[in-house]
Formats: sequence, structure tokens, C-alpha cells
Amino acid sequence: MGPMRAARRFAFGLAASGTLARTARVHAELFGSLALTGHGHGTDRAVLLGLSGEEPSTVNPDAIESKLEQIRSSQCISVAGTKTVPFREESDLLFHRDQMYPPEAKTQHPNGMKFSAYAADGSLLAAEVYFSIGGGFIVSDAEGAGNAPVMEPVPLPYPFKSAAELLEMAGKYGLTIWELMEENEAALGPREQVRAGILHIWSVMQGCIERGMKTEGILPGGLNVRRRAPRLAARLREKGSVDPLAPLDWVTVYAMAVNEENAAGGRVVTAPTNGAAGVVPAVARYYCDFIPGADEEGILRYFLASAAIGILYKENASISGAEVGCQGEVGVACSMAAGGLVAALKGTNGQIEHAAEIAMEHNLGMTCDPIGGLVQIPCIERNAMASVKAVHACRIALNESEQHKVSLDQVIRTMYLTGLDMQSRYKETSLAGLALNVIEC
Repeated sequence: MGPMRAARRFAFGLAASGTLARTARVHAELFGSLALTGHGHGTDRAVLLGLSGEEPSTVNPDAIESKLEQIRSSQCISVAGTKTVPFREESDLLFHRDQMYPPEAKTQHPNGMKFSAYAADGSLLAAEVYFSIGGGFIVSDAEGAGNAPVMEPVPLPYPFKSAAELLEMAGKYGLTIWELMEENEAALGPREQVRAGILHIWSVMQGCIERGMKTEGILPGGLNVRRRAPRLAARLREKGSVDPLAPLDWVTVYAMAVNEENAAGGRVVTAPTNGAAGVVPAVARYYCDFIPGADEEGILRYFLASAAIGILYKENASISGAEVGCQGEVGVACSMAAGGLVAALKGTNGQIEHAAEIAMEHNLGMTCDPIGGLVQIPCIERNAMASVKAVHACRIALNESEQHKVSLDQVIRTMYLTGLDMQSRYKETSLAGLALNVIEC
């Protein structure tokens, strides 16, 4: 998602500045982790779609293959959907697998990309560098250096930067975490729009689960991984409710359904990343299907509390597997879902914080080592395991007092420092771990 948005931003930037009219060729370069896992993660496809003007949330999944085939067969691309220029992947989309950006700097980012536009005489017209920082978020080199235009921030009624501040502020004003989050969101737009937006996200997630449970076949990429969610769902339906642990099996199905859709290039909701997209919807679906009295208000509580927890990780650590390993992706998703489920069940603020802490504490140190760079092994099963773990973390927190030794802030800090200490080859490079030791599947 990050590379698609960066490519799109560059393309429309050319159009807005008038440079596109003089552009005869565009060129894209991927560095570090983006290059090492590029083909496996579909980054090449994302760049082509982004340059042609597509956006992750609106692109038609059913039209992706035909659009890519047209670009590749014609060796031309319609930049921003406006001007068609020659584009040959072998020379205009380069993967610098042994190089991070900026190459000469002491501090380098693992997810750098550079886009350039050239005139007919070969002269450089424009160039932009972007960094993918996780969850589909991007920053330009200028923004990263603090040189971007400063937008006046919208004042929030209850700003917080840490879990401690969140709990203190909620306690001071007699609010639950989800109520506080809703008030902050309402400062950015009408309350009805906020709620409608959350329910739209949930609708997209549910559609993804349903597609994943119905669609069979082999996932693309060469590992010949068969979709398992449809068969597991059918087996569970046959068994009925005889097995007391069937609800947890359904959680597994929901998570795998979403991540099989992600692996196939379908539409998923980034939560907090695409590689970890199955956890939050799986636990939300568990709430709806297996908790007596579950309702729409509970879903709203779930997502608002999950968002508050996600903000804490985004602001104080990282949600990028290339920066901190999979603990920053699946680990954060597990933490968000655990706290969100406590909120859906009307737990206390302290129990929400405790569940989120438990969930991350037992994901610390998780590496990111996708085989072949594909978001398939171990990613699909890992989402299922984390979803079940989120349910367990919720139950532990609800059955304990609010007093506990390790705070959410402490575990977030620990996760971040652990990620910084982790060898770079274990962070979304496919150079170590399972990716190195399992070469055939």
C-alpha cells in the first residue's frame, strides 16, 4: 500500500505541477526491504498501479490483472491516468536488494523508494524519495527531514501520547477509552460520519472474511500454497457445535480467510498492516458470532478502543516489519484486538490496557521472515495464532484485578528497543529464519 500511494502521489504531483506535459519517461527504484521482498509482496504491481493513478481503497480488485497485463504487454503506462509514456519494467523499475536509502548516509531507512521523471532529451525533470513507514503510511524525504509544509493541527479535546496519559485523562473526565476516542474523532468530523466510517470499515472486513471462506484454489507466487479457509469452514459447519472449542476454530478460519485474500491480492483493511490484516477482523467476528448480546454498539466500542491502542504503537514505536520485525505487525494487531475485545465486552479502562499489554508481551521478539518474500508462510497461520491469543489475553485481563506489574507503555518501549536490536536480516528481508531454512514448500 505504501509504494502504491507513493507512486500515485508522485504521478499526480507531476500532473499538478505541469511537469507531466514534458515527461517522456518515468523511473522507479526500490531499496532495502522493499526490494528484497518486492515481488513476493506485490510491490512491483503496486508501483505500476500507483503510477497509473490507482489508490488502494478504490482500485477494483477484479480489474487489476487486466490493467497490469495491458501495461506490461504495451510497455507503456498512463501516468496519473492522463499521459501515456513508455515503461519497461526491466529498466524502469529497479530493485536495489543490497542497498538501502540514502546509500551514502549513516542512518538509512529499510523501506526507501525513489521516483524520477525525464524529458525526451533524457534530462531529469523531477525526482522524489519516499519512505514506507508501515500500515500504508508514507513520508517523503522532505517530510522526514522536517522540511514539509506544516499544517495546523486540529486541536483534540483529549490528546494523549502514552497509555498512562490515556488512562489518566479518561479517569479525570469520567470517560471510557472508547468514549474518549469517539470525542477525539468527532473533533475531526461529524459524529455520525465517524460512526458510519467505522461501520464501513467493519463492512469491508466482513466482506473480506466471506470472500476468503468461499474462494478456493492455489495462492499465487510459486509456493503452491492452497487456500485452507473454505475447507476449514466447511468442516466446522459439518461438526456443528459439538466441539466446545469450535469458536476458537472459527477465529482461526476468519483470520486465515482474510490473509489468504491478502496473499491473493484482494481487498483487505490495513489493521495495522496488510500482513497483519486478519487479526482485528477475526476477533471482531468472534465477538459478533459467539458473544451473547453482541451488537453494533459493541463493534463501535471494539474499533474505537483498538484504534487508541494502535495510535500508541504508531506514535511511540513502529508498525513496520522492516523496522521492528513482525512484533510490530502481528504483535500490534494482537494487542489492538485484545484491548478492543475487552472494550466490546464493557471491561474497564484498566482491563483494556492490561489485555493490550498481555497480548504484546507474548509477541515480543517475533521476527519477520516470509518465505520467498510472499505474505503466505508463516504470515497466514501467524494471524490465526495471534487472533486466538488476543481472545486469551482478553479473558485473562477480565479475570484479573487491574493491578499488574508490566504497563502497556513499558511493553511498547520494550518492543521498540527489541526491534532496534534485532538483526536486519530478520526484519522483512527473507534473508533469515524460515525464509532461509525452508527453501521448498
